[in-house]
Amino acid sequence: QVQLVESGGGSVQPGESLRLSCAASRIIFSIVDMAWYRQAPGNQRELVAHISQNGITNYADSVKGRFTISRDNVKRTVYLQMNNLKPEDAAVYYCNCPVTNSWGQGTQVTVSS
Repeated sequence: QVQLVESGGGSVQPGESLRLSCAASRIIFSIVDMAWYRQAPGNQRELVAHISQNGITNYADSVKGRFTISRDNVKRTVYLQMNNLKPEDAAVYYCNCPVTNSWGQGTQVTVSS
C-alpha cells in the first residue's frame, strides 16, 4: 500500500519557521492530490493545505499567507513551508493522500516561547 513518511517537525519559538516534508512511495505520485492535516490535543484533525496533481493549492483560513504547500514529483515529496508560526499552530502534522486515504505517522510541531 501507499507509504507516506513525514519529517521536519520540531520545537520553535513564535515567529520562526519550519519546513515539513512527506516522502511517498508505492504510488504514481504525479497523478494524485496531496494534503497536510494537523491535530492538536483535544481537537479534531483539520485540513491545513491541499495541492492538486496540477499544483493548484488551497489553504485553511488560519494559515493563509503564512504556510505554503508544494510538491516535487521527481522526488515524490510534498512540502509544507510554515512561516511566522504561532502557538496555535502547535499540533501533530499528518501527510495525506486523499485518493487512497493514506496517512503518514505524523510529525510533532511545537511553538512556544
